[in-house]
Amino acid sequence: MSKSEKFWDQSASNYDNTEEKFEFIHSRSRENTKRYLKDTDVVLDFGCGTGTTACEISGLVKSVRAIDISTGMIEIARGKTATGGVVNVDFEQADIFNEEFVDGSFDVVLAFNMLHTVPIPESVVQRTVELLKPGGLFISVTPCLGSKKSAWVSLQILLVRALLKVGVIPVPIRQLKSADLDDLMDDRRLQVIETEEIFKGASSYFMVARKVS
Repeated sequence: MSKSEKFWDQSASNYDNTEEKFEFIHSRSRENTKRYLKDTDVVLDFGCGTGTTACEISGLVKSVRAIDISTGMIEIARGKTATGGVVNVDFEQADIFNEEFVDGSFDVVLAFNMLHTVPIPESVVQRTVELLKPGGLFISVTPCLGSKKSAWVSLQILLVRALLKVGVIPVPIRQLKSADLDDLMDDRRLQVIETEEIFKGASSYFMVARKVS
């Protein structure tokens, strides 16, 4: 087990509680996403966490394959499908770079609140484009910790930076701005069709990009 997997496993049991303070951002992002979904869509939810988004959109699409590197997150997510009677979501511990994923097999790829935590975001975007069908959508929302934020969030970031330095948090936490994410999507195979900066104590950047070739 990698240090990142262990960290997210240890965070899983309290993950939903820690995210409650940002529910406005999460809810807004999910509602924005629903406008783009069709009942024929096969969706990949990369970095699905405890499965809230995958379960909420399940009734709008054909199927969801929801993946996370944390076994702990996946166990909680599977519990939500059982409680909610969700039958078209498959939760599994996996990474987007797993060879089992076939190029051109997804109508939609979701990346919610994770592009600022992966080792090489550019590689994730490239892999996403490969997995999308022509005309498929890449929908992401990413905390912009380098942008506008409340004093409380600023203090939290200082704490996180200290924990990163001593290795307590073993994952990269980038302080991105919306312009950084615009640059990240600068791929000739992608056409950005919607963006929105969502703010509630902290800024997050919602983006929808279509695979054009």
